[in-house]
Amino acid sequence: MTMTDDHTTASTTGGRPPLVPSFVEGRWWQPTTGTEVRDAATGTPVALVGAEGLDVAAAVKYARGVGQASLGSFTFHQRALILKALGAHLNESKTELYELSSNTGATARDSMVDIDGGIGVLFTYASKGRRELPNSTTLVDGAAEGLSRDGSFGGQHLYSRVSGVAFQVNAFNFPVWGMLEKFAPAFLAGVPSIVKPATPTAYLTQACVRLMVESGLLPDGSLQLISGSVRGFLDHLDLRDRVGFTGSASTAKALREDGGVIDRGVVLTAETDSLNSAILGLDAEPGTPEFDAFIASVATEMTAKAGQKCTAIRRVIVPRPRVDAVVAAIGERLAQRVVVGDPRVEGVTMGPLASIEQRDEVRRSIETLLAGGATLAIGSLEPPAVPTADGIVDLAPEGAFLAPVLLRFEDADADVVHQVEAFGPVASVIGYKDTADAVRLARRGGGSLVATIASADPGIVAELFEGIAPFHGRVLVLDRDDVKTSTGHGSPVPHLVHGGPGRAGGGEELGGIRSVLHYMQRTAIQGTPKVLTALTGQWRAGAPSDPSGEHPFRKPLSRLRVGDSVESQAREITLQDIGHFADFTGDTFYAHTDEQAAAANPFFPGRVAHGYLLLSWAAGLFVDPAPGPVLANYGLENLRFLTPVVPGDSVHVTLTAKQITPRENEDYGEVRWDAVLRNQADQPVATYDVLTLVSKD
Repeated sequence: MTMTDDHTTASTTGGRPPLVPSFVEGRWWQPTTGTEVRDAATGTPVALVGAEGLDVAAAVKYARGVGQASLGSFTFHQRALILKALGAHLNESKTELYELSSNTGATARDSMVDIDGGIGVLFTYASKGRRELPNSTTLVDGAAEGLSRDGSFGGQHLYSRVSGVAFQVNAFNFPVWGMLEKFAPAFLAGVPSIVKPATPTAYLTQACVRLMVESGLLPDGSLQLISGSVRGFLDHLDLRDRVGFTGSASTAKALREDGGVIDRGVVLTAETDSLNSAILGLDAEPGTPEFDAFIASVATEMTAKAGQKCTAIRRVIVPRPRVDAVVAAIGERLAQRVVVGDPRVEGVTMGPLASIEQRDEVRRSIETLLAGGATLAIGSLEPPAVPTADGIVDLAPEGAFLAPVLLRFEDADADVVHQVEAFGPVASVIGYKDTADAVRLARRGGGSLVATIASADPGIVAELFEGIAPFHGRVLVLDRDDVKTSTGHGSPVPHLVHGGPGRAGGGEELGGIRSVLHYMQRTAIQGTPKVLTALTGQWRAGAPSDPSGEHPFRKPLSRLRVGDSVESQAREITLQDIGHFADFTGDTFYAHTDEQAAAANPFFPGRVAHGYLLLSWAAGLFVDPAPGPVLANYGLENLRFLTPVVPGDSVHVTLTAKQITPRENEDYGEVRWDAVLRNQADQPVATYDVLTLVSKD
């Protein structure tokens, strides 16, 4: 084994397939041997994957030291911009990844889901990071909690990044997307990643990591790659660290029982086996858009990535009278659209499984399902005839080919259909008697990543959803109105949670900023308003403020500070003011125009001023009208009207800079102002946040 800066690509030694390197401690590490990986379609050796002798402890130490330090120097927004640049770089270089992806058995469409889907995750987190997170390194969670009557003591929840490493163990079926969907939220949180891809497709993950390293965009230590077995890796981790695992339920169980999790507090999230279902509603008769969409969805999920998707449909749950029609329709669609073969051959629409071993495992699962009561409705366990590039049909192909297999269970309660997952182009059709029975059957999967409901009847959809939601991480409702726009049953999107309870592993990957929080620790802070302001970067009532200096609207971001404020003069409101506003705006609600009716209202002493009149006056009281650093007001948030204002009352406003968020790639930033409107008795009349855009200089 060697550590070198030169071996950035898999290298061939002595006539053997190329050795796949790892990237650890900022350098490429070359193994001396490894497990042979073959082309899924041709059986040709393509790589040797191994990590024997690699110092995992050193990689973890490097991440905790160098990686934490480098990522900690960036804010959320700065990390988000790096993710955007990484996505652009991969987008420009993805031709190489597509070429390697065909070795895994992926068609061009499969590769798009994996490669372009992974790049899309980077872009999505780059966007959400800048729109939904502050330009800081910590995240305030919820509103402040007052813990004393006089306001001198309070509490606040605050997220800060964990101080360890995100150790990510990925499955073979999505070597690019699977890596990037874990890496992106960890990176945005500021936590360095160590990526461990599955051996059968590790060469493709390595190529993606190499492109990311060559971009020069990655902060030191933010990403490391171990291309081979890492048994015992939990021995090097503790409560500082997070492990994200995708794979079999049996391996996840072993990880949960490991001392690293039980004794040292390593946080483990898992995404494992899932017997996902698609439910055809009672209203979805043959010929309806819902029936057609249902059939298309089942056929697609059976064949995309050769059925090697954790989100694929395994149980097709349909009304008993429609079982024959569903089987026939699926068979017709598969016959019309599916050509099994080498994905590099023109006309092929479904490639082989990832390896001979995987194909044989799927065959064994099918045999178990048949022994448990299934009958073979479509397909065969025998190797399919596949077309070759020269137009000849190969009757005995070398690759890991398996034609789509549709099974049928007369007994919908046969245990095996709810227990055995054939991780390939395999699905089973079972019949239900009524909607409650469909719910019961879907639940028997023991917890799933996703289910589809195909129905145009809101009542049926509501009953199915209410019944199955506690057992699923995601539910797609498919009907005639979203057939063309739906992202599909089997396509997790970075905006929404990907995961599920029970058998599915209990994890929640993706889900927008929710997944970023997996890599952060929520801590309750208790202290004075001054302390809470200092720690959160958000001004709290009772913290120091300065209303006596220069008007804060005259200060650019370079001089504006949290706590800078302005107090206005008072303005008295008259009955004429209220009447004029009512006439001018058309808001003649009785509380503002009818003394007797207003007095009868339990909330008002008589005619009162419009709340929006008071807000307009407040703006006039605190604004500095001359051109200056304040560029625009773009909204109000958290508005509450607290005390009615009657003719003869006067109001004044205090405006305080609450939060300052510079935009990294713009010459302006956002300022959130705390606004409090009070009456002559100093009672709060209204409270709200004013949002403005302010130039940096």
